Amino acid sequence: MKIVDAKVVVTSPGRNFVTLKLTTDEGLTGLGDATLNGRELAVVSYLADHVVPLLIGLDPHRVEDTWQSLYRGAYWRRGPVTMAAIAAVDVALWDIKAKAAGLPLYQLLGGASRERIGTYGHANGRDIPELLDSVRARLAEGYPAVRIQSGIPGLKAVYGVSDTDESGAPVLHQQARPLVEDWDTAAYLRHVPAVFEAVRAEFGPELPLLHDSHHRLTPVQAARLGKDLEPCRPFWLEDCTPAENQEALRLVRRSTTTPLAVGEVFNTVYDYQALITEQLIDYVRSAVTHFGGVTPLRKLFDFAAQYQIKSAIHGPEDISPVGMAAAVHLDLAVHNFGIQEFSGHTPLTDEVFRHAYTFTDGHLHPGEAPGIGVELDEELAAAHPYAPAYLPVNRLHDGTVHDW
Repeated sequence: MKIVDAKVVVTSPGRNFVTLKLTTDEGLTGLGDATLNGRELAVVSYLADHVVPLLIGLDPHRVEDTWQSLYRGAYWRRGPVTMAAIAAVDVALWDIKAKAAGLPLYQLLGGASRERIGTYGHANGRDIPELLDSVRARLAEGYPAVRIQSGIPGLKAVYGVSDTDESGAPVLHQQARPLVEDWDTAAYLRHVPAVFEAVRAEFGPELPLLHDSHHRLTPVQAARLGKDLEPCRPFWLEDCTPAENQEALRLVRRSTTTPLAVGEVFNTVYDYQALITEQLIDYVRSAVTHFGGVTPLRKLFDFAAQYQIKSAIHGPEDISPVGMAAAVHLDLAVHNFGIQEFSGHTPLTDEVFRHAYTFTDGHLHPGEAPGIGVELDEELAAAHPYAPAYLPVNRLHDGTVHDW
């Protein structure tokens, strides 16, 4: 079997998605997600100009060899653009291999380790009453765990919290030019413990509650927040401080027993080495789409399992259903699964990317379709072209750009 065609499809059915489609001489096709939120066209160029020409004529069954060739052969390794491009190729090859075998991908990864995949949903509000309503809505949808994010008194807009403009229309975080949001760390640190206390008082001690600090805190600030939240027993505190400085997590770990989740901006296992071997975190958060695909992420999970660290694949709306499907197959197969982030997609996105995975009673299952179980409607995709969209920039009250 040989790859005879490779194309990059960019579509925006609500959000921008980049998809690689490979076709073999036996008529099998494979899809891979190469979406890099806010830098999509950089990956399009990397794929179309540099990777696609190398794929024609290759044996699609040689997944590991192709991954190593793309990673090591370019000399310039790592980074989000490179790893998103490699991820798209890797997932597309696994899709073809599983279709050739007539099996869903998870069967090629060792089969199912569980019957269904637990998820958490996103709840947010501009104030605590609005947040409580949002939690009720997620519970009504069946989610067994909920991430809680709240507006901060004195701040006009906070990332992860829905807002409206003067007309009452929703304000999207992703806009054609970066939205500027203000930030005050001291106000945040004062407010978040009260948010957890209010949610616990309303919904009791058993509901797993998660929270994302979006890398905004120094190690000392993160340690203080983790300690302050301990009475409310969070399921985890996510991205409490920029973890590229892995030593920073040592201070946080020494100071709090709140579980820590890290890694959605990481691209390779080298970003995790100290965090895993020193057991400084409890969950690894990388996405299939940004970590180079199924091949390296499975290896990361096996590495983490030796240190009792669990998986928690990043699953926001800007991971396409192709990337989500690959994640769900991994979730079903790996032994040290922890939890899966899942917000779903717009109905139009689900039409463009018809998928076999299902969400029922707060749990996902990849389905039994051969491959990853996603089909791309190219005609519908073409009707929704790329639209520039960037994540917001945070500035302190004096105008300084704050860490993201």
